[in-house]
Amino acid sequence: MSLPYRIVIVDDHPMVAEGIQSILESYDDVNVVGTLTNGRAVIDQLDTLDPDVILMDLNMPEIGGLSATEIVLEKRPGTRIVILSMHDNPEYISSALSHGAMGYILKDVPTDEIKQAIDTVMSGERYLCTGAKGSLAPKEGGTREALTGREQTILLQLAQGQSNKAVALTLDISVRTVETHRKNIKRKLGISSTAGLTRYALEHGVLQGTGADF
Repeated sequence: MSLPYRIVIVDDHPMVAEGIQSILESYDDVNVVGTLTNGRAVIDQLDTLDPDVILMDLNMPEIGGLSATEIVLEKRPGTRIVILSMHDNPEYISSALSHGAMGYILKDVPTDEIKQAIDTVMSGERYLCTGAKGSLAPKEGGTREALTGREQTILLQLAQGQSNKAVALTLDISVRTVETHRKNIKRKLGISSTAGLTRYALEHGVLQGTGADF
């Protein structure tokens, strides 16, 4: 792919976005073509901005990073998405990767590591910063199965109080399929109630605009 790489920064904290933009603008082989404040904005402007890499925050208003990642990749599968977050919880990292993100870096990494992450994902490889790798390592080889991207999407809908029928209509799938996904989600997470699913979604950033501020 020809240089410079087209980069979009999506973060609802202007100072963070401006700081990253300032860092990246010191490199000749990258071009920051947009700084946006939420997932809805990047989805709406995806074709216009035509990004190679999106640096995506997770917890944002309207549409959060996980949902935005899934939608972006449905529309433009070749887009590389790197999650940029303050949160090193293994569940966040696993969720981001299961949604299709190719990278996960913490916001306190050295400035040159952001550029390293861009170069790595543009070469077709996954990039996890040292902190993310260390956080994820204890989970490797564990017995808990990770939720698939579709299961994460359905978990979001269910946690927002949607019925199986409403979820089926939204995703254009059968009610029976939703019920199967719901059972699998509960089994994988070890949660038996809808209230438990909602609590899990809040604690792990699945519900955008809620939970920890990062």
